[in-house]
Amino acid sequence: MGLKWTDTRDLAIALSEKYPDVNPMTIRFTDLHEWVIGLPDFEDKPERSGEKILEAIQMAWMDEHGG
Repeated sequence: MGLKWTDTRDLAIALSEKYPDVNPMTIRFTDLHEWVIGLPDFEDKPERSGEKILEAIQMAWMDEHGG
């Protein structure tokens, strides 16, 4: 079972593990979108994301990053 856009917490964890030295607040949404769809366990359609979903992922990643 792969990750979907709605799995914001799991996506944030995966991103924080893959990019441990990146401050999530410095990432543009276009780059964040590319990074999410590039995760090995991601199995959703790229076009199903939107600004609200990307923002939720970014906020969850920020929590993982240490706030």
